[in-house]
Amino acid sequence: MSKKKLIELEAPKRPAPTFTLPASNGKKVSLKDFKGKKLVIYFYPQDNTPTCTQQSCDFRDYNGKFAKLGVKVIGISPDELKAHDKFIEKYELPFLLLSDPDHQVAEKFGVWALKKLYGREYMGIVRSTFLIDEEGYIVKEWSKVRVKNHVQSVLDAVMALNTNT
Repeated sequence: MSKKKLIELEAPKRPAPTFTLPASNGKKVSLKDFKGKKLVIYFYPQDNTPTCTQQSCDFRDYNGKFAKLGVKVIGISPDELKAHDKFIEKYELPFLLLSDPDHQVAEKFGVWALKKLYGREYMGIVRSTFLIDEEGYIVKEWSKVRVKNHVQSVLDAVMALNTNT
């Protein structure tokens, strides 16, 4: 393992913000539901858009690898549950999607921010991913994610974390 990966994971841990949101399984899901498990949370702007679809499908394609390492994956966006249900069905996503329409959880994680597109400013989700350990601490985060090869980077961080524990 490269020294760089070890250094990245040695940043001070901070507690993940607590949350409870409605999930695509019809239940309310909380951070505490994942106590004792590693968790990847990815925030994305909107279901069924090209980049968000690619990101979600990449996590889908790697889901088995994450599961073998004892890691759960969840996605969070401002979309309503009906949109999540269609998105999950269309792309056969094997993990939960949580609905954060008031962006309260996105704000807690610091991913609700001012964005610019074609000179227009608006508030929205900054595509971000968080790796949370079994005790509820953020051990690695990625902000302003570029989708290409991102999920592999997350998997590499999980493997490095497993090696360091």
